[in-house]
Amino acid sequence: MTNLDMNKGENVVSPLALRFRRLFMGNWVLSLCMAAGFASSVAVAEPDAAPPARESIEWCDIWISHANETNLPRVLLIGDSIARDYYPEVEKRLAGKAFVARLTTSRFVADPVLLKEIGLVLDGTKFDVIVFNNGMHGWQHTEAEYQKAFPKLIKTIRANAPRARLIWATTTPLRDGKGVTYDTKAEYSDERIAARNALAAEVVTAQKIPTVDLNSAVRGHPEFHSDNVHFNGQGSQILASQIIGAVERLLPR
Repeated sequence: MTNLDMNKGENVVSPLALRFRRLFMGNWVLSLCMAAGFASSVAVAEPDAAPPARESIEWCDIWISHANETNLPRVLLIGDSIARDYYPEVEKRLAGKAFVARLTTSRFVADPVLLKEIGLVLDGTKFDVIVFNNGMHGWQHTEAEYQKAFPKLIKTIRANAPRARLIWATTTPLRDGKGVTYDTKAEYSDERIAARNALAAEVVTAQKIPTVDLNSAVRGHPEFHSDNVHFNGQGSQILASQIIGAVERLLPR
């Protein structure tokens, strides 16, 4: 379930980049936030708080293009490796309409480091539309934990980007309907994904946050998958089309 990735050659010159540089004591780290380094730098647990259960490798990938330009609205995609896969198509098809950035991460919604990652990105850049998803990691956590933590995700986004228009993206289905993570040995399934999507729906509906239903767009189409979790080029284009349609409806005119 985890996916370690470093975008070689990507270079972001922005206040966010400089802040990363300070956080890592001079080491130039932009697109990869390893669990030990990132957590020790910015995530200090409460004295009596139990540490969250984590995967054996935790990662985050941040990419902010056109960092110094202000002539177009800005869109941020918050998600995991699935969002990272459809991001290039979203960026390409919104060219000339918006600048698109990404914060993709393995952090589960109940991990306080996720909220610090979000705060770090939103502190450095203003976004007009934010599409967010969390649900395909953290299978060692219960759905009760997901339900408890999910409102904090929205609260963090709104606290750091009070004027941004939000869109919730549902968590996508599996190709085979079930599986087991290689590192935590926790079981995951379409039933658990449906349960998490239902819990998220209660919150976003109550807060009048629109939803882009990525799950329905690809459910029942195993040919769109590259493995049990991720999607091939065709699947990623379908997901990107759903995201683009939702974003275009909320872009400033």
